[in-house]
Amino acid sequence: MAQSASRVCAFLSRVFSIRRILHPLWIFVALSVLILFAGLRSLNTGYLIVSDRRILEDIRKTRGETTQKTSQTGKPNIVFILADDYGWNDIGYHSSLIHTPNLDRLAQEGVKLENYYIQPICSPSRAQLMTGRYQIRYGMQHSVLMSDRPHGLSLDEVTLPQVLKESGYATHLVGKWHLGHFKEEYLPTRRGFDTFYGFLGGGEDYFTHRIPNEIVETPETYRAFDFWDGTSPCLDVNGTYSTHLFARKSIELISRHDKNKPMFLYLPFQAVHAPLEAPEEYINKYSHIKSRNMRVYAGVTAAMDEAVGNVTQALKDSGMWDNTVLIFSTDNGASRAGSNWPLRGFKTTLWEGGVRGVGFVNSPLLKVKERTSDALLHISDWFPTIVRLAGGSTFGTKPLDGFDVWDTISEGASSPRNEILHNIDPLTWSTNSEASKIHGHGTFNTAVKAAIRVGDWKLLTGNPGNGDWQLQTMDGKIKEKSAGVRGKQLWLFNIRNDPQERKDVSGEYPEVVQRLLGRLSAYNETAVPVYWPDIDPRSNPALHGDLVGPWM
Repeated sequence: MAQSASRVCAFLSRVFSIRRILHPLWIFVALSVLILFAGLRSLNTGYLIVSDRRILEDIRKTRGETTQKTSQTGKPNIVFILADDYGWNDIGYHSSLIHTPNLDRLAQEGVKLENYYIQPICSPSRAQLMTGRYQIRYGMQHSVLMSDRPHGLSLDEVTLPQVLKESGYATHLVGKWHLGHFKEEYLPTRRGFDTFYGFLGGGEDYFTHRIPNEIVETPETYRAFDFWDGTSPCLDVNGTYSTHLFARKSIELISRHDKNKPMFLYLPFQAVHAPLEAPEEYINKYSHIKSRNMRVYAGVTAAMDEAVGNVTQALKDSGMWDNTVLIFSTDNGASRAGSNWPLRGFKTTLWEGGVRGVGFVNSPLLKVKERTSDALLHISDWFPTIVRLAGGSTFGTKPLDGFDVWDTISEGASSPRNEILHNIDPLTWSTNSEASKIHGHGTFNTAVKAAIRVGDWKLLTGNPGNGDWQLQTMDGKIKEKSAGVRGKQLWLFNIRNDPQERKDVSGEYPEVVQRLLGRLSAYNETAVPVYWPDIDPRSNPALHGDLVGPWM
């Protein structure tokens, strides 16, 4: 009873900080929700290889003490691992030629998410994870955030770590941010994270942690540094592989975590994003692959797989694994360096290869484990799902596009989601004017690059991007060119029956086409204008100590 009263007081205190004036009805609703979700769960699993043995041995020495402490908080630790540009066919359990034993084992023990969607590029996926809202809500429809333009995730958006902090969580970001840094207000530690260790931009050298300076005339000759510990540059990490840095920092945070508080560890790896770089020891494991680029890509993946194993082992050794939910996701499909086979298209495209992602959940909190889920899920769903697990509230957020899908994942319940807006990019148009005349502009301008999934149906308009199919083999790439794309700017597929998007049935189901065009139009009416500012010369790192960081 005392524990329940304490939870009620903590909940009311959090709500009062968000809403200074509450109607009694809100208090009644809040208490009802608290009672409904009060019983939190407890976990167990763990295994894998170790890389930083000193830290892991220290964890093992104190395991008895830390295991006892984990029971003092009922809220689960949340570990969210985000791979970068990781393709559908690049994980072992999708019959990849790349071996990923740690990821495979975690997925096999938990729930594989085989009807799970992300956005086709980096920043929009990360923004939707952080906010639970589609990118049309804050003007991020067009492209990724750039280090030379003054833009970022809107400051009036409530982020996931901000909500988790209100629930008593320690919040850590280890890895790639890519949601804005032109002003200090946009930095991770100003958006809800207690600590940040990693880089701010979209990509960089894995060893030197430098990026081309796009401001100067010869960017290949000038490289700016982008690796930070909080707001201080980490100049001593030059030469150390980023995947190893991120794993070691995560293990360090786990080893010294106060077990009286729940932890949110957001671990967005640089891997497997370009440039293709890996230590030779990982590349040499794939000497049987003829293509040098593919060997390196496999090595980058192998290093990431090992790092996930090391972090998982640290959670077990610290006694935290028994109260942890681990989520793994990619941010978008593979570039042409990887493979999304048998799905069509690549990163940046609205074909399934760009927007259907690798994902799984492992946790003893799962009521039904060792299974595959084909429930329709989206990256925006993690926000309300994680907040629910944390015993938090979304009362202070803007209206969400994401759904709480924990029961879907944990128990196999039906997904509350029936629809996904993949995107509407009003700045990218098809130039095929004749096709526009066929469908007209009365409902939705089909020259605009857009896509939507409703039930089993998927509609694409404009130019969705490269629609080829590509399979990586030991002897090289096997490509199948898409046909019948020229002169078209509207496609309809039954994704349930045709996940490879090979048969356009728009001519057979005109009523479905019109219905989905109507949904695109409805979304478009609620979209804020795209915010795509001009390049700002003041962003030149040469003006800021050769560092990538705030300039305004």
